[in-house]
Amino acid sequence: MSRLTLISHHLCPYVQRAAIALLEKGVAFDRVNIDLANKPDWFLQISPLGKVPLLRIEEEDGSEAVLFESSVICEYLEETQAGSALHPADPLTRARHRGWMEFGSSVLSDLWGYETAADVEQLEAKRKALTAKFTTLEGALADGPYFSGSSFSLVDAVFAPVFRYFDVFDKLGDSGIFDGLERVTRWRSALGECRSVQVAVGEDYPQRLMEFLDKHKSILLRLPPPETSW
Repeated sequence: MSRLTLISHHLCPYVQRAAIALLEKGVAFDRVNIDLANKPDWFLQISPLGKVPLLRIEEEDGSEAVLFESSVICEYLEETQAGSALHPADPLTRARHRGWMEFGSSVLSDLWGYETAADVEQLEAKRKALTAKFTTLEGALADGPYFSGSSFSLVDAVFAPVFRYFDVFDKLGDSGIFDGLERVTRWRSALGECRSVQVAVGEDYPQRLMEFLDKHKSILLRLPPPETSW
């Protein structure tokens, strides 16, 4: 049996993908969080890009390997670990899923601009970009509860961390990004109820994300508070 260690960061959505895949597979693993603002030397020595996640694989014979990039880690887990299949068996459907995983990375790119926006104009531009992408997803989703139906897949592992951001953002104001997107909204709710998704981050995730917004002087923190229904 290999010993697996996920080198992590408290907020990183790409780390969450790998953690969710490990949890869905039922694979035992250790987790080591690092400070990306003060990267330890041992980390820089094994991370070609200086980024998380890394998956350290220690074999019984004493050999060791390190994988980087979340998509590579997830694919490795799918190919080597037992448990529920996280990719479709059909090659064409599997290829389509990989495409939507890349689409999820483009959503994260817009999301970075959204959460770090310093003014209303930048925020609105990224809000529109995110709305357009989620509208595209609305047309691609099956009847649910997950991306392609009843089985949890790596596409779900990619988008669960995306939706987690909005669990915090929604408390700061109504973005309107999901208005009228019934399938996306159901999908978001179903993923939020998954145990693997819930435990992929620490209980202090909302607090850490709020601290991140404050550090970046995000305009989200200066929006009018959401209205309360009485």
